[in-house]
Amino acid sequence: MAEDRVTIDTNTLLDNIDDRQVDFAGEASGERYDFAVQYDVLEALSARIPSGDAIAIFQQFTNDIEHAAARALARYNDTGRVIVSGNDLEQPWPAERPHQQN
Repeated sequence: MAEDRVTIDTNTLLDNIDDRQVDFAGEASGERYDFAVQYDVLEALSARIPSGDAIAIFQQFTNDIEHAAARALARYNDTGRVIVSGNDLEQPWPAERPHQQN
């Protein structure tokens, strides 16, 4: 995948309270994938704990989540849902060689 962001389908946002994540679908390189962004990521972005407002926080930080989802997809093993974690926020792009300059 050469893209640095995933296009999120906002019609698919689902607050999965039991798993402490927001589930969504997104597209990259013409393919559709199922994603989940952990509450910890939302907390890191917003500096507040999601409490009934995870979707609102998600929507506030959609741009950051699109980039983090692309990083998560780059390490995806083609099984199940792509999980966006805090590590995906912290990696510079491209994730493969952040120390090299072109």
